[in-house]
Amino acid sequence: MTDHDIPPEFTHPPTPPDEDAGTPCEQAGPAADQEGPALRGPTGAPIPGDASVRAQQGPRLTTPQGAGVADTDHALKAGPRGPTLLQDFHLREKITHFDHERIPERVVHARGTAAHGVFVANGAAASLTRAKFLAADARTPVFVRFSTVLGSRGSADTVRDTRGFAVKFYTGEGVYDLVGNNIPVFFIQEAIKFPDVIHAGKPEPDREIPQAQSAHDTFWDFVTLHTEATAHTFWNMSDRALPRSLRMMEGFGVHTYRLVAEDGTTSLVKFHWKPRLGVHSMLWEETQLTAGFDPDFHRRDLADSIAAGLAPEWDFGVQVFPDTPDQLFEGIDLLDPTKLVPEELAPVQTIGTLRLTANPENFFAETEQVAFCPTHLVPGIEVTDDPLLQGRLFSYLDTQISRLGGPNFTQLPINTPHTDVNDLFRDGMHQGAVHPGVAAYKPNSLGGGCPYAASFAGEAYVESPTPIPPPTAKLRTSADSAGSVSFADHYSQPRMFYRSLSAGEQRHLADAFSFELGKCQSETIQQRALQMLVNVDDELAVYVAGQLGLDKPAPNSDTVDLAPSPALSQRHGSFPVDGRVVAVLVDDTTSGDTVREVSTALEEAGVRPMVVAARGGVLDGVPVARTFATMRSVEFDGVLLLAAAADPRVNLLVEEMWRHGKAIAAVSAAVSALARNDIDSDAPGVTVADSSAATSGLLTDLGEHRAWARLEGDS
Repeated sequence: MTDHDIPPEFTHPPTPPDEDAGTPCEQAGPAADQEGPALRGPTGAPIPGDASVRAQQGPRLTTPQGAGVADTDHALKAGPRGPTLLQDFHLREKITHFDHERIPERVVHARGTAAHGVFVANGAAASLTRAKFLAADARTPVFVRFSTVLGSRGSADTVRDTRGFAVKFYTGEGVYDLVGNNIPVFFIQEAIKFPDVIHAGKPEPDREIPQAQSAHDTFWDFVTLHTEATAHTFWNMSDRALPRSLRMMEGFGVHTYRLVAEDGTTSLVKFHWKPRLGVHSMLWEETQLTAGFDPDFHRRDLADSIAAGLAPEWDFGVQVFPDTPDQLFEGIDLLDPTKLVPEELAPVQTIGTLRLTANPENFFAETEQVAFCPTHLVPGIEVTDDPLLQGRLFSYLDTQISRLGGPNFTQLPINTPHTDVNDLFRDGMHQGAVHPGVAAYKPNSLGGGCPYAASFAGEAYVESPTPIPPPTAKLRTSADSAGSVSFADHYSQPRMFYRSLSAGEQRHLADAFSFELGKCQSETIQQRALQMLVNVDDELAVYVAGQLGLDKPAPNSDTVDLAPSPALSQRHGSFPVDGRVVAVLVDDTTSGDTVREVSTALEEAGVRPMVVAARGGVLDGVPVARTFATMRSVEFDGVLLLAAAADPRVNLLVEEMWRHGKAIAAVSAAVSALARNDIDSDAPGVTVADSSAATSGLLTDLGEHRAWARLEGDS
């Protein structure tokens, strides 16, 4: 049979509906708010040209080998209705690649989002460390990933959980990774317990439920038997575990690190990230509503804010301690990751500022494939003997090899150092470098002795000599004085944390304990949890016991009364409103000029207005961002009512925002929307005025995050 005997539709497939022969094919580039990894080769060398060379090339559809593909909609068959042929290599390649697109998700921190940015040092750390990226005015590209801990990659953003706060600095001396959390303490003191705490917190293995929650028996079984987890458990039950936004989240290095100055002197430090927008949280009801309404809330909020030009910023700071042989400070063991040092005892000194400026171009290539390791250090920053940190030095490298398919994960563009790499490492899966020569070893003569060892004088990473304590049979469990907080003291710092909170924050924490323990089926576990609580605070235990319908036990542990630390509370006045989202509610009678005026005023203050109306489209020249059918109160920080809009969905919006203590403003024509929801126009956080004054009042109230007096009286 010749081609002339075959119907043309079988040899010349129809033109795909998305193609126009008269229009040239131009590949889409990144959006204005997006940025990819720096264009560098697998050994760190800069590659000349545009970063688009990494993207797919050419106007025609091809196979991975570059052969042109005329039809990607139909497989090759034996006749028009015959079986599919195995020789269709394009079918096999397309399906095979699809079948292998997924890589193992992270065991912990699987759910995350990230952004590119820049870190600028102010020079305040120059006397503490020889790390060049901390010298005055040094600018360092960074990639920052935020994450939840327990949930799978597809879980919701707003669950109650610790958040990861990992920063990759692409310094001129190599990559430095600071892999921390939004909580300054951890559940365990020894790395060997990490599999246990994660197995306990993950979904129970028989039914694989609950997802991304700690409100179940196995978690509470572990933390009530392993009392060193008490401090982190209290933080996890606090508002800190329910951040309003990743942009409003504090970060901590958790461990104590050692800084080495140019002259060799050493200091011990703890790292802090202080958000310039303040530390703010959701209410528990909001988190549950948001998880259903928009499970991607946090990643959307971060990406939208960056796209709007509202780059979030954090001040990077250190608490500095003398590097003494006992590694204690004010009785606090600095090698204990379940303890913090109150800022009132060791103030945080700002040493630079982080600014997130661009969203990733490709989530998988960047956010999913980025690999953080505490072993990625630069000269001037060293680890300490913290037993949890020591275990992490092994675990992170090990998990990246498993997750990313081999030891060459550092050659992926997002992980490539921004400096020369000459490591003598060879081969392995996914090797992207092409190494010439025969001498992949040291010492060698065949390669001229290259590469030469880095100079001790400013080039090499050389650990500073640190005295080793004499052998002893004693564990780190003894306190030197009545005011000491040792490894064995598991209740004094949780008490300090709880008593440092405002009355409203304490109530939120008590309600969280009541909810979580109320979800446990085992009364034995509930009783042990009450024992933990009464060892921290009697009134807290009384409240939770009452909620559970159980008796409060007597304390069975001595606790040191430490001075409260006001810095641990989130209630610290007014903050910038950058990136806050306001619903501007309108109807068909609302003037487009008025909407444009208030929107401009909000945008000039850094707020993102969203026009909300009964239907989509354009009203008097103003685009509608949300309809009554697609909105919910949880995506807004405040509402400006320019119309009353008698609709049950508007009533729900106003009622929820009132109940959640959010800023509400209305013009006189919209006051009935307040009245029908029994809202007092003179209540805290409520402004009724003309459109200009209402906008001003709204902005003032947004700076307070919530109308706390409305929610909690004077607490």
